[in-house]
Amino acid sequence: MGKIKIITDTTSYITKEFAKKMDLSVVSLNYIFDGVTEREGFPGEFNDFYEKLMGTKLFPTTSQPSTADFLTEYKKAFDDGYDEIIAILLSSKLSGTYNSAVLAKNILEDERITIIDSLQAASNLRFLVEDALNMASKGKTKEEIVEYLEGKKNDMFVYLTVDTLEYLRRGGRLSGVQSAIGEILNIKPIIQLKDGELKLLEKIRGKNKAIKAISKRIPDNVEKISICHILNEGEALRLKEDLELRFPMAKVSIDVLGPVIGCHLGPKAMGICFY
Repeated sequence: MGKIKIITDTTSYITKEFAKKMDLSVVSLNYIFDGVTEREGFPGEFNDFYEKLMGTKLFPTTSQPSTADFLTEYKKAFDDGYDEIIAILLSSKLSGTYNSAVLAKNILEDERITIIDSLQAASNLRFLVEDALNMASKGKTKEEIVEYLEGKKNDMFVYLTVDTLEYLRRGGRLSGVQSAIGEILNIKPIIQLKDGELKLLEKIRGKNKAIKAISKRIPDNVEKISICHILNEGEALRLKEDLELRFPMAKVSIDVLGPVIGCHLGPKAMGICFY
């Protein structure tokens, strides 16, 4: 049975400890803030970024990993005795990360490397990675794991809302007029990740109502739920208690969103990912 290496990127927001324990490779996306390029890093390393974001009118730009980053991980995996690689990555419609991974594979011309465009982000990407690791540990073949991932990625859901429209405005997602009117009316958008892209689903007055509207979209047969947040652990814990009561058979977790995704949403943003 071939030994399978799983690779992902930092927008899965998997902890450094889990990655080390599972021998999971995590390729970092980057952000450029006030002229300085930084790697995104892992949960627990994001607070300085958000403090800087709140303290300035500047807005960061983000960038994908380089082809060289993936080449390094592929070569290391084979050097470490792995027979095959499955890379499970952020939606290609949100980033060029997938394209960098494909280019690195093409340079090596190695068919032992399989690259999955997850069409997902954040906790849903984490769910896919965890499932792949679990399947690999049970001796499932590359073909079995890939077939599962390609099916499951189309049956996952992400809904997000924000505390303020300021960061959507700064990132060019809203005009200044739209942002100003929305703040006056206390409008909170519900943003859905659908077909690999972030799309406006609806607008609701009040953040609590927006979160309730999101949670109502969770079906009774849900298996895994993650509450994503940015500097909003108290609210996330309260929502976790509520969801655990409503869905006692589901596994409910809390995840922190990092700079690459979080810069567009801003502090106190909340989201729910599930399948």
